[in-house]
Amino acid sequence: MMHWTVLLAVEEAAKEGGLFDIDATLPLMAVQFLILVAVLNVIFYKPLSKSIDDRADYIRNTQVSAQERLAKAQQLAQQYEQKLGETRKQSQSVIAAAQADAQKIGAAKIAEAQQEAQVAREKAGQEIEQQKQEAMRSLEQEVDALSGQILEKLLGQSLAK
Repeated sequence: MMHWTVLLAVEEAAKEGGLFDIDATLPLMAVQFLILVAVLNVIFYKPLSKSIDDRADYIRNTQVSAQERLAKAQQLAQQYEQKLGETRKQSQSVIAAAQADAQKIGAAKIAEAQQEAQVAREKAGQEIEQQKQEAMRSLEQEVDALSGQILEKLLGQSLAK
C-alpha cells in the first residue's frame, strides 16, 4: 500500500509541472544569481583578490630583497676570506722574517760570546804567562840568594863576593 501512495504523489507532481518549470521564477532566479555574483564580487572577491595580490607582491619583493642581500653577503664573505688569506700570507712572511732575524741575532750573540771567551782565554793565558815569568824571576832571585848563601857558608864571606 505504501507503494501506491508514492506513485500517486509522483503522478500529482507530474501533472502540475516537470522537474523544470519554465515560467517567471527561472529568469527571476537567474537575475538573483547574477546580482548575488555581482555583490559577492564587489564585497568579497575583489578585496580578497586585491589582498592576495598585495601579499604576493610583498612576498615577491621580500624574496628579491633577500636574494640581493644573500648575494651581497656572499660577496662580502668572499672578500673577507680573500683578505684573510692575504693577511695570513703576510703574517707568515713576517713570522719567517722575525725568525730569520732572531737566528741572525742569536748567531751574532754566539759569535760575540765566543770572541769574548777567546779574548778572556788569551788574557788569562797572558796573565798566567806573566805570573809564570814573575814566579821564575822570583825563583831565580831566591836561587841566586840561596846560592850566594851557600857559597858564603862554604867559601866564606870574603871569597863569595
